[in-house]
Amino acid sequence: MRIKSIIGVGIILIILGIVSFAIPGIPYTSRENVIDAGSIRTSADTQKTIPMSLLSIGLLIVSGAALVAFGSKTSS
Repeated sequence: MRIKSIIGVGIILIILGIVSFAIPGIPYTSRENVIDAGSIRTSADTQKTIPMSLLSIGLLIVSGAALVAFGSKTSS
């Protein structure tokens, strides 16, 4: 059972790495106060993106492949 979970984690890492190529980054919305004068407050929503580096995407795919290879090797 433990070998199957190692292979499963490896496959999930590979899938996350492939999906990360399609998504340029992790988008999020932040609210910033524009005017704060006495009882008058105005805020603006701005959309920002946390970029995904190619190094982290490559590490996901390589580590997933290593786990799958290790799991397949030890199950034989």
